[in-house]
Amino acid sequence: MKKVSVITIISGLILSMVGFSFASEKVIKLSYANFFPPSHIQSILAEEWIKEIQKKTNGKVEISYFPGGSLLQGPNVFEGVVNGIADIGMSCFAYTSGRFPIMEAIDLPLGYPDGITATRVINKYFKAMNPKELSNVKVLYLHAHGPGILHSKIKIEKLEDIKGVKIRTTGFSARVAKALGGVPVAMSQGMAYEALQKGIVEATFTPMETLKGWKQAEVIKYTIMCTKIGYTTGMYVIMNKAKWENLPAEIKKVFEEASHYWIEKHGKAWDQSDLEGKEFTLSLGNEIIILPDEEHERWRKAVEPVIDEYINEIEKKGVSGKEAIEKLRQIIKEEIAN
Repeated sequence: MKKVSVITIISGLILSMVGFSFASEKVIKLSYANFFPPSHIQSILAEEWIKEIQKKTNGKVEISYFPGGSLLQGPNVFEGVVNGIADIGMSCFAYTSGRFPIMEAIDLPLGYPDGITATRVINKYFKAMNPKELSNVKVLYLHAHGPGILHSKIKIEKLEDIKGVKIRTTGFSARVAKALGGVPVAMSQGMAYEALQKGIVEATFTPMETLKGWKQAEVIKYTIMCTKIGYTTGMYVIMNKAKWENLPAEIKKVFEEASHYWIEKHGKAWDQSDLEGKEFTLSLGNEIIILPDEEHERWRKAVEPVIDEYINEIEKKGVSGKEAIEKLRQIIKEEIAN
């Protein structure tokens, strides 16, 4: 009887110690800032990624989500994560022009065919170049939208029609607009609807998805399919470096595995949302203008100096712009071939 009692007591002590171990294990609480509105597919994917992290860590990680710029506006996300205002953030490299000379090459008018290609390209390019400009954060993953093209309140059928048109732009799309004869107006995506509505700008360079995702089809009339000069916008999902380095190894593994899987999800979502944007704008009675081959080629030649200008600028900073463009074009070619 005494023997049984001793075993019972020892068993109870072991169980209580195990229980104490789990109870005393602190939950890791993180914050995530995203400029996309909560209804946007890229925001929905961010929320699904959060759920995946929380599920795979058995609740050891809790992530509070702040979409729509509610914690940090798009241009402030990178520095906000570096400074610990948010632990994780999603935004665009283009919102802080000049801050990321290597990664900005992604945004050049290189004729990206779709979002899945652009997304695969940006991740491979990042790994190949390993830019120092991102060394102060943990890059979880990158993604990029389908071809950025011109959408307008006025009919544009030839290069001459663009002269003097005020065009909403970000990053290198400002140079594209200028090269085509337009007047670039730097502006984040969140400001574009009202600017188009009020006539502050007359057109916008943006992917087709924004016509539905940001409701911009309501304030434009025409979409010009200038895909030969289709640019993309590189986007990042990053974590504060100190927070990353303090995570246990098994938690880091969960983040990296989920992030790798989410790359394809984002690329496919960009293409699906481009299709939905096209359907939405047509449903409102808007017109899609297809440029004749000869006219399209005029546009392509007009923007070639934008690429040359980029190469010259970053070489002045001691970075091989030619090498960056050659590597990027090689990866694009390989991805299109696949």
